[in-house]
Amino acid sequence: MKLHPFVNAVAALRFANCFNPYVDRCEIHDHPNAPNRRSTVLSAMVENAARQPIDAIWVGRDLGYRGGRRTGLALTDDVHIERHAKRWDIVSQRPTIGAPVAERTAAVIWSMLDQIDSRIFLWNVFPLHPHEADDPFSNRQHNARERRAGEDVLQALIVLLRPTRIIAIGNDAAAAANRVVNIAPVISVRHPSYGGQTQFLRQIKELYDPVPPLGRLL
Repeated sequence: MKLHPFVNAVAALRFANCFNPYVDRCEIHDHPNAPNRRSTVLSAMVENAARQPIDAIWVGRDLGYRGGRRTGLALTDDVHIERHAKRWDIVSQRPTIGAPVAERTAAVIWSMLDQIDSRIFLWNVFPLHPHEADDPFSNRQHNARERRAGEDVLQALIVLLRPTRIIAIGNDAAAAANRVVNIAPVISVRHPSYGGQTQFLRQIKELYDPVPPLGRLL
């Protein structure tokens, strides 16, 4: 499958102590074809999202080692990857092997997404997984050079998808979004980690007035 140019641009990003899930393969947890699976799903999502009105891009900070590093999808862990794909009418194959791994942030994010029908695209300021040196299964905040590259990618995504608004999850995401966005309003919400879950849920409910689902929607 020919990848969308946007995905090719993300796959070309290379930084020290960063895992690029669209070209890198984890020898411990990944399926042999994992990078291709991740890039193919992301490409299909971008293609579908670009064809229809988008309510919002929800923007986080970086991919985490329990979430996006494994799935290649922002704010999404193994547990929610199929539900994410179905929101865009895509069939996905899990890129990782073994038992599915859950991520707390993804669980909170998806507890709300499962109640919202709006077209929402998930992304991060820095679209790779930054980790500590010699510890690939750790999380660190992206540095200034990585942030600048990520902001260029974020700006390209916003131009491509033309969302009605940007929902920035956490202060770092809000600061980056406000630097690059000039075609849609940026709405900042609390990140659900570090004691912010209750405030995050309240803010999303105020924005979307979600209806509790009758069981699993997806």
